[in-house]
Amino acid sequence: MTAGSTRILVVDDERPIRRALEVTLAKSGYTVSTAIDASEALTQAALQPPDLVILDLMLPDADGADVCRQLRDWMQAPILLISAVGEEQDKIRALDAGADDYLTKPFGIGELLARVRALLRRSEGTVSGEQVIEVGDPHDRPAPPDRDGGRQRGAPHPHRVRPAEGAGAGRGPAAHPKMLLRKVWGAGYAQEMQLLRTHMGRLRDKLEAKGVPRTSIETLTGVGYRLRG
Repeated sequence: MTAGSTRILVVDDERPIRRALEVTLAKSGYTVSTAIDASEALTQAALQPPDLVILDLMLPDADGADVCRQLRDWMQAPILLISAVGEEQDKIRALDAGADDYLTKPFGIGELLARVRALLRRSEGTVSGEQVIEVGDPHDRPAPPDRDGGRQRGAPHPHRVRPAEGAGAGRGPAAHPKMLLRKVWGAGYAQEMQLLRTHMGRLRDKLEAKGVPRTSIETLTGVGYRLRG
């Protein structure tokens, strides 16, 4: 995915901030569209699906977390929430709603662009923003249909997850939380434990919905996470 072919939707009701983001991102080679409220944002996202959304938490017609949740119902593109509110509970609420990252105003343009690049890198090389991993014993999972419409005994049944959620998906030794944060989000995220916990929770939810026990991802206190074979 090249910058020129990457579409970013900026949603903010403050014209100076919206304009500054539009100009900055355009200078970096991105195709930028803007929206001033939730209604316009949802309409634009549906008409021209973006590759990334920069979304203000406080909009005049809706809460940004609610907008994020509605987008997540059908869209896999990364969402970067921005807000002047930097309380931990607000960050947790945004992440639980489906945001991939959170940036507190005022922020430096360099940091914003770095986060945009990081989010876009993590979404590359996936189908509809998803990766495929396989968990559990293949003989315990439903087999996909064969050519005659029947079932093949013991055939693996992959479970699709979003890129960040797949961070801890790897059999073998436990992965330390700080290592996962650095590997997936970057060195500046080494202390963002809530971000990691939120994504691990999402991954467990998706696996459970497919009939895979939540305990397939083990949390080893003081050690990290491990995917059970």
